[in-house]
Amino acid sequence: MNPNKRDRELKEELEAHLRMAAEDRIDRGEAPVDAEAHARRDLGNMTLIQEVTSELNGWTGVRRFLQDAHYGVRVLRRNPTFAVVSLLTLALGVAASTAIFSVVYGVLLRPLPYDRPGQIVRIWEKATQGHRMSFADPNFADMRSQTRSLQGMAEFDYGIESVSGSSEPARVGTAYVSHDFFRVMGVQPVMGRTFLPAEEQQHGPSVALLSYSFWSQSLGSPRDLRSITLRIEQKPTSVIGILPPGFHYPDDAQIWLSADTGVKYPSRTAHNYHVIGRLRDGVTLEQAHSELNGIARRIKQQYGQDVDIVATDMVPLREALTETTRPSLLILMGVSGLLLLVACANVMNLLLGQATGRHTEFAIRSALGASRFRLVRQFLAESLVLCLAGGFAGAVLSFFAVQGLLAVAPRDIPRLDEVSVNLPVLLFALAVSTAVAVGLGVLTAFRTTAGDVQSKLAEGGRVQGSSASSQRAGHGIVMAQMAVTVVLLVGAGLLGRSFLRVLSVDPGFRTDRVLTMEVALPEVGDNKIQRIEFLSRALDGLRALPGVTVAGGTTDLPLESGYGSDGTFCLLNPQQLSSKQKQVIQKSVDFKGEPGPADFKALDDFFDPLFHDKAHTGHAEFIVASTGYFQALGIPLKRGRLFNDADTVDAPHVALISESLARTVWPDRDPVGESIEFGNMDGDLRLLRIVGIVGDVRGNSLEEPPKPTVYVSYRQRPNATHSVSFVLRTPAEPSSMIAAARRTIRELDPAVPVRFTTFTNVVASSLNVRRFNLTLVTIFSGAALLLAIVGIYGVLAYSVARRTRELGVRIALGASSSNVLGLVLRQAVATAAAGVVVGGIAAYALTRFMRSIVFGVSTSDPLTYAAVVALLLVVALLAAYIPARRATRMDPMIALRAE
Repeated sequence: MNPNKRDRELKEELEAHLRMAAEDRIDRGEAPVDAEAHARRDLGNMTLIQEVTSELNGWTGVRRFLQDAHYGVRVLRRNPTFAVVSLLTLALGVAASTAIFSVVYGVLLRPLPYDRPGQIVRIWEKATQGHRMSFADPNFADMRSQTRSLQGMAEFDYGIESVSGSSEPARVGTAYVSHDFFRVMGVQPVMGRTFLPAEEQQHGPSVALLSYSFWSQSLGSPRDLRSITLRIEQKPTSVIGILPPGFHYPDDAQIWLSADTGVKYPSRTAHNYHVIGRLRDGVTLEQAHSELNGIARRIKQQYGQDVDIVATDMVPLREALTETTRPSLLILMGVSGLLLLVACANVMNLLLGQATGRHTEFAIRSALGASRFRLVRQFLAESLVLCLAGGFAGAVLSFFAVQGLLAVAPRDIPRLDEVSVNLPVLLFALAVSTAVAVGLGVLTAFRTTAGDVQSKLAEGGRVQGSSASSQRAGHGIVMAQMAVTVVLLVGAGLLGRSFLRVLSVDPGFRTDRVLTMEVALPEVGDNKIQRIEFLSRALDGLRALPGVTVAGGTTDLPLESGYGSDGTFCLLNPQQLSSKQKQVIQKSVDFKGEPGPADFKALDDFFDPLFHDKAHTGHAEFIVASTGYFQALGIPLKRGRLFNDADTVDAPHVALISESLARTVWPDRDPVGESIEFGNMDGDLRLLRIVGIVGDVRGNSLEEPPKPTVYVSYRQRPNATHSVSFVLRTPAEPSSMIAAARRTIRELDPAVPVRFTTFTNVVASSLNVRRFNLTLVTIFSGAALLLAIVGIYGVLAYSVARRTRELGVRIALGASSSNVLGLVLRQAVATAAAGVVVGGIAAYALTRFMRSIVFGVSTSDPLTYAAVVALLLVVALLAAYIPARRATRMDPMIALRAE
């Protein structure tokens, strides 16, 4: 029922009772006037009865809140400057927090779009040293057959493959998955089917499932899948199914092939595949992990030194996807929360200043019977109106802020396509706004309603008595603002110095004026001679292009994902090999034949003891390169020679090694002329003679030290050259060479896909995450600094205004302008200094959590702290100067007359 209608009915009923009582007294002989008066006295206070009765129907609280809210709107309308500044400040804090939370929710918190995603786990082998490893095929088979806590386990791998048969040849993300993969993920095709048993056998037919986006965008959404035939690495492949929209696991896969059709490696130390599993219903992560650890121990006991697994590691899939980005995003969430605190402190100061001017109003209310709770409720209603309006504005701004975040965010952040301002994010904005409203309302109310009513009434229009406590509160809030701003600025300073340190790192190569071109070589089966010829002709054509000063190629470009493949090599003198072993080695890589099982056994018997002897082994990256590669990237030759045209297939195989490898393995002698066996990386067992030492290269990241590396020539070791990145140095703009370089490759084979970029962009892309963190923290810190400036200015301007009489008396008694200026500035510096000290202590404690994202600088770096302290003190003085200067120009007669 409408509350107003209920009130009218209640009033009419009370008036009817009053009339009946009066008429009864008139019937008994009383005069009408006396009868009505006596009836009213007997009935009691009608207004009180109406209020008590209304409270029983439960609508009074809502009505009073609406009345308070309406009054709050009127208060805001009377003070438009206060309302606009407060709304904008709150909107800034809420928008920043909501935008960052939308990323955190989309990346870290949002459930994966799979069936019962909490049951899907990532599993790794664990070595004696404690680091994770991918699974060896035999270990995976044992785990899968023995586990009882998992519904299923599946292997998978990911790579970029050459695909033709769509709109044009392209390099496409391709996943190789074992037969349980889709069941473990809980995903079924929306069209077609998954693999049949015959398609999951070694050397089985080549079939594929496609992502919905690849099927619709690259193939035109054909309904008849039998009409689609793709060539993946030049191998005809039939399409059997289309997976649901949005499914791209692992990484950004567009095509899924069966991993079971390939070769299974019998070695228990060949860690080739990633593994996922699904927990059985009712089984916890800890129980499954304990069971797999037991299986790992049994494998180690059974196979001894032939296996390096000692345990397993297991985490939920969602955690595995985001563990590299989690620290950065949580730090950014904390930073946005600190900015919100600064914004709230500013609004708190504004509210206190606003409330100080209403002391007389609240004192009169109290004298008329309003309880303290009633006044607190009024403040809460006003704060809710203000904060919900600011929250709404912040939520609107967050839509644009999220778009800005997505525009600058690194593309390698997982699940970035799932980030949006959705219902959970809007509920977060509502919760933040409500929490801020309650906090600000309660604090302001209790701060304002404290004290004696009579003393406030006695003050009347003068507010000097209350200004001292109000000023102390205002200065305390500014001090808190300064402290939070110190924390933010120190964080930004540490990230900024880290970024400069990264940029100053010598990567070991030159990045300017270099065009890179990734090329997937045509599939030529086992005819390695044709692969060598293709690369040689491509390099000759690229070197002949006008404007190209030098060109080379490599299988692993520095700072690209997946840089290098590492393994163990054996130090070996050719004299240790018998003539029979030399024949078998030559036969193992002869383009015309293959060794038999007896030959391999003879070699295993010889090499196995050597590879288990640490005195005769080393560990390094294995990279195939060409003549000209080192010159194109400016990688210096330290000793010996580089590859040359004499290093052909039939010539003795040679290798270049990096400085760090020379220092590690041959610390006391010159390694040039030494021989190593590194055939486990590409299946070529011929010895490699070291002919030169080149400079170290930071291949994985500018922040990681260079890794020991062995380089071999593509002319001698073409087995691993399925994909090659050509590098072209030119004095002109590198992008101007793209058309000519593409034409050179297309003339050799039109079906070969190519992908271009400049090496400067490669380096820049490797810094995207660090640049993203620095950009956001700097923006938030700058906003916090601006709010702190506004806070200092506002408090001092208010203080000067409240101290008009005091300052007028001082000037009248002879105080100079410099005395008054110094008085106000000292007050500002004292407040700022206190905030800086508290903030420095807090920053020292909190920046420890940034250790994982800083580089080359300590989180307690004194230079950063000193710069932040100096900046804030200077800013505080500048913010205080205007109100201080205004105080020095005060006319004492006008100031005293105003009192």
